[in-house]
Amino acid sequence: MLSLRMDSELHDRLREHAAKRGMSVQDYVVRTLIRDDFDERFATSVEETERFYGAV
Repeated sequence: MLSLRMDSELHDRLREHAAKRGMSVQDYVVRTLIRDDFDERFATSVEETERFYGAV
């Protein structure tokens, strides 16, 4: 479970972004977190691969 506290201005902005994609605010935030986590894991794996094989 994840609980977030945000002010009304941030909630309104998130609601607008989510509505453009036909999503709820909750789904929009979760997908954003998943995407950011993937990006971070991908960058880490690239760095580890470069260290293993040596940077070109």
